[in-house]
Amino acid sequence: MKKKDEKLDPEFELLRFSEELARAVLDALSAHIAILDDKGVILETNRAWRNFSMNSGISADFDYKGINYLEICDATKGKDQNIADEVATGIRAVIAGKIGEFLLDYPCHSEDSQHWYYMRVIRMSSQKPIRVVVSHEEITELKLTEEALRISREALEEQKQSLEEANIALKVLLKQREDDKLELEKKVLSNVKELVLPYVEKLKSSRLRPKDKTLAEIIETHLKEIISPLLQKFSHAGILLTPQEMQVASLVKDGRTSKEIADILNISEATVNFHRKNLRNKFGIKGKQANLRSYLLSIS
Repeated sequence: MKKKDEKLDPEFELLRFSEELARAVLDALSAHIAILDDKGVILETNRAWRNFSMNSGISADFDYKGINYLEICDATKGKDQNIADEVATGIRAVIAGKIGEFLLDYPCHSEDSQHWYYMRVIRMSSQKPIRVVVSHEEITELKLTEEALRISREALEEQKQSLEEANIALKVLLKQREDDKLELEKKVLSNVKELVLPYVEKLKSSRLRPKDKTLAEIIETHLKEIISPLLQKFSHAGILLTPQEMQVASLVKDGRTSKEIADILNISEATVNFHRKNLRNKFGIKGKQANLRSYLLSIS
């Protein structure tokens, strides 16, 4: 009759329902969970904990209840001793109330695969009796992803460094190429001015037929166009000069007077002065104090 009354007792039914609910919730969790007392003795485990034990080769009949978790940690030797000592220290600190929780990531590799777990130890909210929840959640996929990301970052860093080194090398090569180009231009300019143009000048001064003199003047004009460093400067600045303005500018830069330029180009001195005025306007040179030749030398 007593058993029947107990089953009908609402408080008894509520307590049984609470226990069944707690068991169902505990077993539904994917983490491996054990409940410890204040001495470190295992009071309860969930289904995930028991399944892990069976998968590790422990008999399905083995019961963890009554086993002291701290003693197992203290007895651990070999490669896992440091982790076991850290776990035992953390659990004792939680039991003593020195810390609110203890967290640890640790490896647990088997012979054929690698595994990592996240351990969390907390005290249950009630003051007495002291109960500690120990949970182990597998985070292997997370660790493998982190490792893959680390390797990718290292590979990207190496690639970045390689590209930076290649970029530096390319800049050095381009600088050398530019220096070589400038050196070549200087040699061409120097050789034409010193070894070619003087002979062209002598040729023009000699007794030539008008047709031959014209050809000599054409050769001289084209040579000066080729060697003139102003051509590229004018092009970049967006200044449009006529061929004869270019000739006059080059001769002005060389220090020739208007009369000398007129004789060289076989034009009137008035025409030379006209071109000089146009050059000053196109270059924005204003005022009598500003010297055309000085400006041309500054941009060459």
